[in-house]
Amino acid sequence: MAFRAQELYKKLARKVGKDVPAEVMETVRKCLPNRKIVMGRAKRGIYAGRHIQFGNQISEDGGNKTRRTWKPNVQEKRLFSYIHDRHIRVKVTTHALRCIDKAGGIDEYLLKTPYHKMDTELGILWKAKIEKMYEELGNMEVGFFSLEEEAKIAKGFEEYKIAKKDARREARRALAKKRHVGEESTNDNQLAESKKSETVVNEAKGESATKF
Repeated sequence: MAFRAQELYKKLARKVGKDVPAEVMETVRKCLPNRKIVMGRAKRGIYAGRHIQFGNQISEDGGNKTRRTWKPNVQEKRLFSYIHDRHIRVKVTTHALRCIDKAGGIDEYLLKTPYHKMDTELGILWKAKIEKMYEELGNMEVGFFSLEEEAKIAKGFEEYKIAKKDARREARRALAKKRHVGEESTNDNQLAESKKSETVVNEAKGESATKF
């Protein structure tokens, strides 16, 4: 095992803990990358094999070559993990995002990707954590409801739906009644105002007739 792989294994064992199954740690030990050259910031994200590249920039006129670098497109995203039931804030490349979407999520991507392709410390750490969670979920005892309890639960849901529907119907009726009462009151007010205006006009006409 190379020096870098040994350091990765030590950090992983220290961060994950001692409760990791022996089979998982053995696969981690065997599949850790032996490459020594990896971007420094790639250790703190999921880059999916995308790292800094080196080459030449060639001018159009004279063909002069100038050394340059190509850096990967890195974005900081919040990815939801269904196993941990929370968001994971991580720096990923756009290539890694496409791989995660294709796999169906961050959990599926980490589980499907082998250790020798996961050449970043953060990816290996989250992969080991998720495998540990799966191991714990596999050892849990699952309880099932009896047929009578399932029937009671289904009946309770049906009663809740009926009560909710009745409450909505009553609310609509009360709102319609309130609108109808409001319309009647406005009509009465309009009639009263029209009668008042008619009486005022008639009185004015009577006064003008008496003057002449």
